[in-house]
Amino acid sequence: MEPILLYGFPAGSSMGLVAALEWLGRPYRLSRVDMLGEMREPSYARLNARHETPVLITDEGRALSETMAIAAHLEARDDERRISFDPRSREADRMHQMLAFINTGFTAAFTPLWVALEMAEPDPQQQAALRRFGRERVIERHDKLEAMLGGTPFLAGDKPTLADGVLIGVARWLEFHQVAERGRWPRLDALRARLEADPAVRYALAIEDGETPAGSGACLGQVPLAEVIRRYGT
Repeated sequence: MEPILLYGFPAGSSMGLVAALEWLGRPYRLSRVDMLGEMREPSYARLNARHETPVLITDEGRALSETMAIAAHLEARDDERRISFDPRSREADRMHQMLAFINTGFTAAFTPLWVALEMAEPDPQQQAALRRFGRERVIERHDKLEAMLGGTPFLAGDKPTLADGVLIGVARWLEFHQVAERGRWPRLDALRARLEADPAVRYALAIEDGETPAGSGACLGQVPLAEVIRRYGT
């Protein structure tokens, strides 16, 4: 069977993994998950007890969660090194370094902003404190990433890799939460612009919006979430 990626909307970080699957070019399927509704249902715990996306149903029918685990799974199957590098190369070390930073400190910096937004019982004073702290952390992590960028067009070289996919899925949260103007970080802004112009990223964004664009042909269609849970949930 083809792997199935469960990706979340709205503005899920998993959008970048859809782009990575397009870059990889191997057959796959998708399953669209409403993170404000379906993902919170008790039945979703059969795929991921933490009620999060992304989840990858592997070609063996196993549910694999956590972005880093999914990225490692895809890297191990990237025989043509379309989204990764020789594991012993300097470029691979660089890709793993950037991937780890983006998936930990960079992504986590947005957590207070999401908590403030999704608070079940609004508390204006607490929400204001969370937003103030979150903005400070997001700006600080952007400063760090800007300093880490080298002279290559993409994070680890001349081609987009898994690290770039994870970045582009999260970086747009800067505007979503109205933290700061992206031009404040010119090198990061230029990198984002290159990725946003990439056909695979444009395809992933359209898919996230519920459209049916023509991609590379690697995606063999959508699988309803209820069917995924029925067939692969434990």
